[in-house]
Amino acid sequence: MNNNEFQIATVPGDGIGKDIVNSAISIVDLSSKITGGFKCEWHMIKAGAEYYSLTGKDVEPGGEKKVDELDSIFLGAIGLPSVRHKDGTEICPHLRFREMFGLYAGVRPVKAYKNIPNRLSNELSRNIDLIILRESTEGLFYTAAVHNRCPVENDQEVQDVMKITRATTEKLHDFAFKLARQRKKKGKLGKVTCVDKANVFRSQAFFRKIFDERKVKFKDINADHCYVDAMALNLIRNPWEYDVMVMENMFGDILSDLGGGLIGGMGMASCAEIGDNHGLFQPAHGSAPDIIGQDKANPLATILSASMMLEYLSDKINCKSTLLGSRLIETAIEIGFERNELRPIEFGGDMGTTAITETLSGLLKDNEIQKQILT
Repeated sequence: MNNNEFQIATVPGDGIGKDIVNSAISIVDLSSKITGGFKCEWHMIKAGAEYYSLTGKDVEPGGEKKVDELDSIFLGAIGLPSVRHKDGTEICPHLRFREMFGLYAGVRPVKAYKNIPNRLSNELSRNIDLIILRESTEGLFYTAAVHNRCPVENDQEVQDVMKITRATTEKLHDFAFKLARQRKKKGKLGKVTCVDKANVFRSQAFFRKIFDERKVKFKDINADHCYVDAMALNLIRNPWEYDVMVMENMFGDILSDLGGGLIGGMGMASCAEIGDNHGLFQPAHGSAPDIIGQDKANPLATILSASMMLEYLSDKINCKSTLLGSRLIETAIEIGFERNELRPIEFGGDMGTTAITETLSGLLKDNEIQKQILT
């Protein structure tokens, strides 16, 4: 980082990844021009299933070094169902990035917007605004195929391991409570729920034990527990009663998709993966090969992920202008839905990638919206 100029390792990836990344870049660059005071340089890196099919490698030579050295990591979508390793698993270099750069805190917001199809009949579902905090380096993903760690792997039996360590779990729970404290200042519930299966697995009981140890440092934040199967029910029954939910890797992977369904679809599912020294930002959805090149993809999850990246960069060096850029983008999206000016095809609307990007650009330029953020 130099004089608020940020170097971004950018991986468009596969499928709709290129289109949605280009959309997000145009929005971030416009927010930079409007707010002033910061600039992003986008360093393109080839990686993913398409690149693997051509070269036999999932990341270009030197790509991981670039990712390590630059200020942030921004991904589009990785993976294609038609391109797989011999063992049947898909190409997932971003899973390796998580471990390589210690990206233990997977932040997945679940927020309802106006005029998006309501998947629940209860009117209180309009108040859904929670965070699924997914540990992203351990858990059951510790033996994900990309790591080659299965203790038993043959044609008769395969075993995977759920790994929970004190060092990572302490950091994760502290991150959860600090996040809830930040959200409480903004009028949110100020509550952390530990989601686990502590009644069955010793690793999960350990996860809960550490949660109970760490919560005593955050007496201003409410803390409770919920078994993961019960939480799957509660996210349908009363999701508006939750704020920050912290959980193991696989549980977070599953429940965050359920959360995306609650707010219309995965096209709104943004994601940040934060470590001590690196941050990776990407939509939580896949590469959608069925709509490649059709201008149907909803780019808003990617744009919201880019907005989270600006907030992360602001925190890194106390750069006020990137925070303003983030708030401008988020406010423009919220008002765009309130005015019914953002109507993604994904939700039965008439707007694809290009139309959403152009409309959102106009909203960023809207004087009324700018006054809310910049004055």
